[in-house]
Amino acid sequence: MAAIEAAAPSGADTGAGGTRGGGGGRRAPGAGTRRTRAARRDPEQHEAGEQDAVDDGSGADVTGTDRRARGRGTGSGRAKRDRRAGTRGRARRDTEDSERPADEDADVAPEPLADPEATARAICLRLLTGRARTRAQLADALRRREVPDEVAEYVLGRFTDVGLIDDTAFADAWVSTRHTGKGLARRALAQELRRRGVDAVVVDEAVARLEPEQELETARALVARRLPGTRGLDRDKRIRRLAGMLARKGYGEGLAVRVVREALDHEAEADENDDAAETPWRAWDGPA
Repeated sequence: MAAIEAAAPSGADTGAGGTRGGGGGRRAPGAGTRRTRAARRDPEQHEAGEQDAVDDGSGADVTGTDRRARGRGTGSGRAKRDRRAGTRGRARRDTEDSERPADEDADVAPEPLADPEATARAICLRLLTGRARTRAQLADALRRREVPDEVAEYVLGRFTDVGLIDDTAFADAWVSTRHTGKGLARRALAQELRRRGVDAVVVDEAVARLEPEQELETARALVARRLPGTRGLDRDKRIRRLAGMLARKGYGEGLAVRVVREALDHEAEADENDDAAETPWRAWDGPA
């Protein structure tokens, strides 16, 4: 019994030991478990963290890993602030641009041509290289390039004097080409020449060179080419469609209807002849 009492620690010692254990020796529940798990996951990082551990006054261990994590967080926050500042700067610039008057640049006067005459000559030569042009067409081109009017008139006059601009030749060639290629009649040809700025007298002279007989033959050829495509329609509808085609090409209504009816009559006559040729014929032998 005495041996047992001697071996047992006294109450004071136990309390003191308990106080020491509770004050400095005991760790917060779970702390050792967390460090153990961390050590299992990455032993080298855990050892480095244990060496750098400091007491921040709250009883929790602050490791080097925690400091690095906070450092990364601080850097990330700084980057976010920089991005927000950049966004605000761009927004201010966009606002300033939007508040700028829309016609601010439009008020700037164009620079005058260094040599207006040379510019006018170059423009005319370039346009005339591709195909013939009327004087009015070239004048419009010079006006769009802001060549002074007096310079444009002088250059156009010089080009006319040397034969590079010839509205009469242009009108004659236009009538011949468009009538042969497109089958246009005198009325449509005159409208096209006027739209290109050819003088009315020159237009009348050019279309007058197209003979009425030639115009009639062209109309007949146009109807003959389109006639087979209307065979499924009744006669009146065929007349309206073919006469409308001729009217769009500048032919008069009377001439158009006359040519179409003439073509339909020839077609019907040809069909009757073909039917008669296909009917079997037997010579009459007289009464049986």
